Amino acid sequence: MVDEQTKKSYQQYVEAKIPKTKAWPSLFHAFWVGGLICCLGQLLMDLLLEFMPGMSKAGAAAWMLVALIFLASFLTAIGVFDRIGAFAGAGTFVPITGFSNSITSPAMEFRHEGIVFGMTAKMFIIAGPVIVFGVVGSILVGLIRLLTGNLL
Repeated sequence: MVDEQTKKSYQQYVEAKIPKTKAWPSLFHAFWVGGLICCLGQLLMDLLLEFMPGMSKAGAAAWMLVALIFLASFLTAIGVFDRIGAFAGAGTFVPITGFSNSITSPAMEFRHEGIVFGMTAKMFIIAGPVIVFGVVGSILVGLIRLLTGNLL
């Protein structure tokens, strides 16, 4: 059994080692960087709708998402996205750019193990659970709606 004095001293040690964060500046940076990413997405959509005659809003939205995913992956590959993420926190990881980063980072980290057992096997190590729970959750919601008769 661990005595109370040991618990207290360990707790003091942990509190001394935990990095102190400044909540309000972190929230502010997350807000404006996340907003900037969303504004960039809106700008891309508007430009696509303006300069691509006949493109639907759904088509423009799809191409905008592809562009944001590519940009986040590219910035991750050259090491810039991680610095932006360290500065802005959740502001970069909430939009789709964060999902792109969570797939690209492990792929880059394990590329030395080869294409099959490195990049492709490890690229979903972070995003895999998100995908699985998203698919399972959507199936469960669909089944509940089907069984209750709440179909659109």
